[in-house]
Amino acid sequence: MRQVDVVGIRLELPSNQPVLILRDQESPRYLPLWIGVAEATAITLAIDGVAPSRPLTHDLIQNLIIHLDERVISVVISELVEGTYFATINFANHDAISARPSDAVALAVRAGVPVFVDNDVMDFAGMDLAEGEDNVTDSQEELEAFRAFLDEIQPDDFS
Repeated sequence: MRQVDVVGIRLELPSNQPVLILRDQESPRYLPLWIGVAEATAITLAIDGVAPSRPLTHDLIQNLIIHLDERVISVVISELVEGTYFATINFANHDAISARPSDAVALAVRAGVPVFVDNDVMDFAGMDLAEGEDNVTDSQEELEAFRAFLDEIQPDDFS
Protein backbone atom coordinates (compact mmCIF):
# COMPACT_ATOMS: atom_id res chain seq x y z
CA MET A 1 0.00 0.00 0.00
CA ARG A 2 1.04 3.56 -0.63
CA GLN A 3 0.29 6.44 1.67
CA VAL A 4 -1.19 9.42 -0.15
CA ASP A 5 -1.78 13.07 0.63
CA VAL A 6 -5.20 14.58 0.05
CA VAL A 7 -4.26 17.38 -2.33
CA GLY A 8 -7.80 18.69 -2.56
CA ILE A 9 -10.77 18.98 -4.85
CA ARG A 10 -10.54 20.26 -8.41
CA LEU A 11 -13.23 20.79 -10.99
CA GLU A 12 -13.18 19.00 -14.31
CA LEU A 13 -14.16 21.63 -16.83
CA PRO A 14 -16.48 22.22 -18.61
CA SER A 15 -18.70 19.75 -16.71
CA ASN A 16 -17.82 21.17 -13.26
CA GLN A 17 -17.54 17.58 -11.97
CA PRO A 18 -15.54 17.52 -8.69
CA VAL A 19 -12.37 15.43 -8.73
CA LEU A 20 -10.62 14.35 -5.54
CA ILE A 21 -6.86 14.42 -6.06
CA LEU A 22 -4.64 12.09 -4.02
CA ARG A 23 -0.82 12.33 -4.29
CA ASP A 24 1.50 9.38 -3.65
CA GLN A 25 3.97 10.38 -0.92
CA GLU A 26 6.75 8.28 -2.47
CA SER A 27 6.51 9.20 -6.16
CA PRO A 28 5.18 11.84 -8.55
CA ARG A 29 1.95 9.85 -9.02
CA TYR A 30 -1.55 11.16 -8.53
CA LEU A 31 -4.86 9.35 -8.28
CA PRO A 32 -7.88 11.34 -9.47
CA LEU A 33 -11.30 10.20 -8.21
CA TRP A 34 -14.47 11.70 -9.63
CA ILE A 35 -16.86 12.27 -6.72
CA GLY A 36 -20.20 13.86 -5.89
CA VAL A 37 -20.78 17.49 -5.01
CA ALA A 38 -21.88 16.75 -1.41
CA GLU A 39 -18.73 14.71 -0.72
CA ALA A 40 -16.54 17.33 -2.41
CA THR A 41 -18.07 19.99 -0.18
CA ALA A 42 -17.53 17.85 2.94
CA ILE A 43 -13.88 17.23 2.07
CA THR A 44 -13.21 20.87 1.17
CA LEU A 45 -14.77 22.16 4.39
CA ALA A 46 -12.69 19.73 6.47
CA ILE A 47 -9.45 20.60 4.65
CA ASP A 48 -10.16 24.30 5.14
CA GLY A 49 -10.97 23.76 8.83
CA VAL A 50 -14.48 25.16 8.47
CA ALA A 51 -16.74 24.05 11.29
CA PRO A 52 -20.41 24.19 10.25
CA SER A 53 -22.90 25.44 12.81
CA ARG A 54 -24.61 22.01 12.73
CA PRO A 55 -22.80 18.75 11.99
CA LEU A 56 -22.83 17.57 8.42
CA THR A 57 -23.16 13.84 7.72
CA HIS A 58 -19.43 13.11 7.98
CA ASP A 59 -19.16 15.20 11.16
CA LEU A 60 -22.06 13.22 12.61
CA ILE A 61 -20.37 9.93 11.73
CA GLN A 62 -17.13 11.09 13.37
CA ASN A 63 -19.08 12.18 16.47
CA LEU A 64 -20.81 8.78 16.65
CA ILE A 65 -17.51 6.93 16.37
CA ILE A 66 -16.01 8.99 19.19
CA HIS A 67 -19.15 8.65 21.33
CA LEU A 68 -18.92 4.86 20.97
CA ASP A 69 -15.33 4.96 22.31
CA GLU A 70 -13.83 4.01 18.97
CA ARG A 71 -11.47 5.73 16.60
CA VAL A 72 -10.64 5.55 12.94
CA ILE A 73 -6.98 4.64 12.40
CA SER A 74 -6.77 4.79 8.58
CA VAL A 75 -8.66 4.50 5.34
CA VAL A 76 -7.65 2.52 2.28
CA ILE A 77 -8.70 2.88 -1.34
CA SER A 78 -8.64 -0.88 -1.71
CA GLU A 79 -10.08 -1.91 -5.07
CA LEU A 80 -11.07 -0.81 -8.53
CA VAL A 81 -13.70 -3.09 -10.05
CA GLU A 82 -15.21 -2.29 -13.45
CA GLY A 83 -14.57 1.43 -13.01
CA THR A 84 -15.86 1.61 -9.43
CA TYR A 85 -13.48 2.33 -6.56
CA PHE A 86 -13.93 0.70 -3.15
CA ALA A 87 -12.50 1.75 0.18
CA THR A 88 -12.31 0.51 3.75
CA ILE A 89 -12.42 2.45 6.98
CA ASN A 90 -10.15 0.84 9.58
CA PHE A 91 -10.90 1.09 13.30
CA ALA A 92 -8.73 0.60 16.37
CA ASN A 93 -10.99 -1.98 18.06
CA HIS A 94 -13.40 -3.26 15.41
CA ASP A 95 -13.38 -4.81 11.97
CA ALA A 96 -12.96 -2.55 8.96
CA ILE A 97 -16.05 -1.53 7.03
CA SER A 98 -16.54 -0.93 3.32
CA ALA A 99 -17.19 2.62 2.14
CA ARG A 100 -17.15 4.80 -0.92
CA PRO A 101 -13.69 6.39 -1.26
CA SER A 102 -15.14 9.90 -1.06
CA ASP A 103 -16.88 9.14 2.25
CA ALA A 104 -13.79 7.39 3.61
CA VAL A 105 -11.56 10.35 2.71
CA ALA A 106 -14.05 12.86 4.16
CA LEU A 107 -13.90 10.91 7.42
CA ALA A 108 -10.10 10.55 7.30
CA VAL A 109 -9.63 14.30 6.91
CA ARG A 110 -11.86 14.93 9.93
CA ALA A 111 -10.14 12.27 12.03
CA GLY A 112 -6.65 13.32 10.94
CA VAL A 113 -5.69 9.77 9.93
CA PRO A 114 -3.63 8.52 6.99
CA VAL A 115 -5.09 7.59 3.63
CA PHE A 116 -3.60 4.67 1.70
CA VAL A 117 -4.10 3.35 -1.82
CA ASP A 118 -3.60 -0.30 -2.71
CA ASN A 119 -0.54 -0.78 -4.96
CA ASP A 120 -2.58 -2.44 -7.72
CA VAL A 121 -5.07 0.43 -7.76
CA MET A 122 -2.31 3.07 -7.94
CA ASP A 123 -0.42 1.10 -10.60
CA PHE A 124 -3.54 0.80 -12.75
CA ALA A 125 -5.23 4.18 -12.26
CA GLY A 126 -2.46 6.48 -11.00
CA MET A 127 -1.12 9.21 -13.23
CA ASP A 128 2.57 10.05 -13.45
CA LEU A 129 3.55 13.70 -13.56
CA ALA A 130 7.12 14.67 -14.30
CA GLU A 131 8.93 17.02 -11.96
CA GLY A 132 7.99 20.63 -12.66
CA GLU A 133 4.87 19.51 -14.52
CA ASP A 134 2.49 19.69 -11.56
CA ASN A 135 -0.84 20.15 -13.31
CA VAL A 136 -2.86 19.75 -10.11
CA THR A 137 -1.56 22.70 -8.15
CA ASP A 138 -3.97 24.96 -6.30
CA SER A 139 -5.75 27.32 -8.63
CA GLN A 140 -7.63 30.33 -7.38
CA GLU A 141 -9.76 30.29 -10.53
CA GLU A 142 -10.82 26.66 -9.97
CA LEU A 143 -11.62 27.41 -6.33
CA GLU A 144 -13.72 30.42 -7.30
CA ALA A 145 -15.53 28.39 -9.99
CA PHE A 146 -16.29 25.65 -7.47
CA ARG A 147 -17.60 28.14 -4.93
CA ALA A 148 -19.77 29.77 -7.61
CA PHE A 149 -21.08 26.33 -8.55
CA LEU A 150 -21.93 25.63 -4.90
CA ASP A 151 -23.69 29.00 -4.62
CA GLU A 152 -25.89 28.17 -7.61
CA ILE A 153 -26.84 24.62 -6.68
CA GLN A 154 -30.39 24.05 -5.50
CA PRO A 155 -31.89 21.19 -3.43
CA ASP A 156 -34.00 20.21 -6.48
CA ASP A 157 -30.77 19.47 -8.38
CA PHE A 158 -30.34 16.33 -6.22
CA SER A 159 -33.76 14.81 -6.91
